[in-house]
Amino acid sequence: MGLLSKKDTLLLTDPLADNNPITIQVLGICSALAITAELKASIVMAISVMFVLGLGNVVISLMRNIIPSKIRIIVQLIVVATLVIIVDLVLKAFAYELSKTLSVFVGLIITNCIIMGRFEAFALGNGPWRSFLDGIGNAVGYGVILIAVGFFRELLGSGTLLGFKVLGDPIEKTGLYAIGYENNGFMLLSPMALIVVGIIIWIQRTKNTALIEEN
Repeated sequence: MGLLSKKDTLLLTDPLADNNPITIQVLGICSALAITAELKASIVMAISVMFVLGLGNVVISLMRNIIPSKIRIIVQLIVVATLVIIVDLVLKAFAYELSKTLSVFVGLIITNCIIMGRFEAFALGNGPWRSFLDGIGNAVGYGVILIAVGFFRELLGSGTLLGFKVLGDPIEKTGLYAIGYENNGFMLLSPMALIVVGIIIWIQRTKNTALIEEN
């Protein structure tokens, strides 16, 4: 018997597509709109949410039998706030400039609907191992969308990826700029983030509908 059963595997794979927290559940949209103008910021936010959600799910699962029902939301907020503070301190220590870019959005992980939703819907009713897999699966599903949006916004808006010029130099007119290409500054504005997320949601839901009709 392998390390992961079929049900355990679904906890990791289902949020990637069929039950993606952003495209299907429409949760965590705020950060997808706010910090995806740069691919690097998107990657760091995705990793941060993975750490908080994966570890947070385990902590809540371990405490599930001793948390009084009336204060469970308060306990969940304390757990996620502690983990977010750790993330914030690590970013300030090792990536200070990036921490300033993310600024308040790291703190807003505390109120991310995906995290509180998984605490409430899964970790409170399952063991630590399955809760960990659920947390990682949902965080990866969230991160994939964030990174995809950040990829297209930075590429088309700035002509760069992770700060590196990949389409040429717009000042020296090299690469695509030599044939008249211009960066689309609108891609760096929040409305375009909403449009990109909307397109991804449309593609995902169209795919899911087609699969249901086939079956």
